[in-house]
Amino acid sequence: MTRNSHLARAFTLIELIVVLAVITILMSMVYPMYTSMSERAKATKDLSNLRQIGMATQVYTNDNDGMLFSPASSWMSQLSPGANSKYFSAWRGLQSPFDKRPSSEKGDAATPISYGVNAKIVSGATAISATNIRKPTAFILFAPAQTSGGTVSFSGWANSFPGVTVLGIGGTTATSTPGGDATGGTQNSRQRINALFADLHCETLSWATFTNIGVTTDDPDGPFRWSP
Repeated sequence: MTRNSHLARAFTLIELIVVLAVITILMSMVYPMYTSMSERAKATKDLSNLRQIGMATQVYTNDNDGMLFSPASSWMSQLSPGANSKYFSAWRGLQSPFDKRPSSEKGDAATPISYGVNAKIVSGATAISATNIRKPTAFILFAPAQTSGGTVSFSGWANSFPGVTVLGIGGTTATSTPGGDATGGTQNSRQRINALFADLHCETLSWATFTNIGVTTDDPDGPFRWSP
């Protein structure tokens, strides 16, 4: 037996290239699956946050004879954990998992807020009654409130006044501080977004449906979506 037979056989350059190519192919197959699973998890948490806001809104309206938020102050100040812990228990529920800003549990002016109320709710002189909403199953009450730009981004803070509004007439512009023209949704390559409706159910909508205000063949609820 020769001395060389006791030595471990080294990889040749070709074998090493083949191994690296296989690893690269496997990673290219696994990574999209990972990012898809991660996005679905974020979308689920985002829906959970909106459900919590919905439950807080339900308790608030019960305590206020069915009236929605007063335009005299931000919706945040009326629901926030700091002022009214009976309505909302944790500040982190007001920050979307798609919101990449540093989170805070302190509830101070630097606390990121990712969600906004429909501008029509806080645009009048007085609070409106929930019974004035013509079609609660179609009227969007809360949704992620984005700024302008080609990527998903938020700039709402706990001291926003009169509160972060989601979208104005037509559902294409954030009409209050912070303002901006959202160019797409928060998920599925900006094609979809979550929303909380006035009957307090949550739903994932296509961006086209979310921003629609007119009657179309497949969307008869357009006129009710952004106007009470």
